[in-house]
Amino acid sequence: MAWGCAVCGLLALGGLLALLAQLARWLRADGDLTVLWAEWRGRRPENELPGKVVWVTGASSGIGEELAYQLAKIGALLAISARREDELERVKKKCLEISSLGEKDILVLRLDLTDRSSHEAATNSVLKHFGKIDVLVNNGGRSQRSLFVDTNLDVFSAIMELNYLGTISLTKYVLNHMIQRKKGKIVTMSSVMGIMGAPLASGYCASKHALQGFFNSLRTELTDYPEISIINICPGPVQSKIIQNVFTENLAKSIENSGDQSHKMPTDRCVRLTLVSMANDLKEAWISDHPYLAVCYLWQYAPTWAWWLMNKMGKKRIQNFKSGVDADVSYSRKNK
Repeated sequence: MAWGCAVCGLLALGGLLALLAQLARWLRADGDLTVLWAEWRGRRPENELPGKVVWVTGASSGIGEELAYQLAKIGALLAISARREDELERVKKKCLEISSLGEKDILVLRLDLTDRSSHEAATNSVLKHFGKIDVLVNNGGRSQRSLFVDTNLDVFSAIMELNYLGTISLTKYVLNHMIQRKKGKIVTMSSVMGIMGAPLASGYCASKHALQGFFNSLRTELTDYPEISIINICPGPVQSKIIQNVFTENLAKSIENSGDQSHKMPTDRCVRLTLVSMANDLKEAWISDHPYLAVCYLWQYAPTWAWWLMNKMGKKRIQNFKSGVDADVSYSRKNK
């Protein structure tokens, strides 16, 4: 009987992987089916977002910076925030160069997510400038590369303060405005790490799981406001500067070598699918190349197999990190 169950399990897993492989041949294997269907048949960002006031945090680099550029080209009005005001000014300058927006259509607003006492005033500044906030994109945050046994507990406190508490604090003030208007979108850049677990990122995974739980719960509290959308975006590895700024085993230490990032999903593709998800009010979007996307499906529908597979993949991830290359380089078809 036990052998029969094991064989059935293997056949089921083999069938699931074969189906995913076939779907990958038919479709672009960089987003779940809901996102791809919305991209092809759904509402287009170019039609839904022009003239909307979009506040993007973490806009000085990476996904946040690319979001600013693509939103500017579409014609959205922008509030861009991060800690480095000089970098925000650089982003604003490029936005003006590549779009038809005017100087007053882009507000540069310095913001530290860990300074929660400043979030109400920051929200009021955006409202004073534009009169409304149509979309809040919670993009600010930091990742992690360190083993739990080597990591000081104050690192975990800092991760939660920035990625989780800072995000929900800002959301609270913006949501009050959206409730008054009875409409708006709150888009949060979570991660595939908010769905699964992985070595070297236990604190980061915890913060993203916390965001997933929070916003999924918040959505159920807003049933009286059907035009307020709660949208969770879960990217996999993306070509951005997030690895250069990760938390390590102590707060004073930065990562020594971030490794080559060219094998990861291009940032512009991740942002395009994010805007598609935003325009179509998708509750959750997985945006990733394989094998990470396939692992998300396994984690969702066959968690026992996902745990087994992650144990195998995790060993190699740790080996890569310790040898000075990008932790995920072994799993990229592009790299091979």
